[in-house]
Amino acid sequence: MMINFTKCHSVLITGASRGLGLQMVRQLLATPERPKKIIATARNPAAAEELQELAKSNPGVHVVPLDVTSDTSVDAAVQAVESIVGADGLNCLINNAAINITSELNTVTRDAMMKTFESNTVAPLFVTKSFLPLLRKAAAEGSNMGIHRAAVINVSSLLGSCQLNWGEGASFKSYAYRASKSALNMVTRCLAIDLEADGILCVALHPGWVRTDMGGPMAPLSPEESIVSVLSVISGFTEKHHGGYVDYTGESLPW
Repeated sequence: MMINFTKCHSVLITGASRGLGLQMVRQLLATPERPKKIIATARNPAAAEELQELAKSNPGVHVVPLDVTSDTSVDAAVQAVESIVGADGLNCLINNAAINITSELNTVTRDAMMKTFESNTVAPLFVTKSFLPLLRKAAAEGSNMGIHRAAVINVSSLLGSCQLNWGEGASFKSYAYRASKSALNMVTRCLAIDLEADGILCVALHPGWVRTDMGGPMAPLSPEESIVSVLSVISGFTEKHHGGYVDYTGESLPW
């Protein structure tokens, strides 16, 4: 599997203190064809010990505080990132930060629905909006579509597919998480339509069911297996993936 980020000068990953976000940072650092600048955001960087260690030993890693649900925090992060990427702009934004609150029919609350939507659907939209000037700067430099130019990757889930939530596929019950990821898919589609003229690629990507704090111990994929595949797929995205909903192998998923 080829991961090639050499033409992608900068990548920003939200929710990089643990789980898949942290694994993305690790994996990019282990890749010879890595981006020059890896910007890893965390709500509380001081507590993200492993991320701090990676940043200390790798000058290309920049840790930026970011609470994706706070406008003030997002604005401050944009300023910090602008000082890191400069006139080149930002090539690739990976909206990975998300939450999962248990919410079956008997346990779901209004609060769980609203908090999950705020983090998993509303936040990626407003983070993307805030970083648009930097993404547009990067997009102005190239032709065709891909991470060599500018891309927004929204980390979605198979659980956001309405079509697959039936029969065997309906065994995982979570009103809040499923609905938030389904709505994120629509946000991704809307962004794809609005940003096409700028040449900014927009894709919703399912990383697989992974053994993380969120995925649990029964998941079939290790974070390494998922992310090697995810980064390989991201590095190969072209116009034909724009507005798509794909999994970690690059296969299209039903909406």
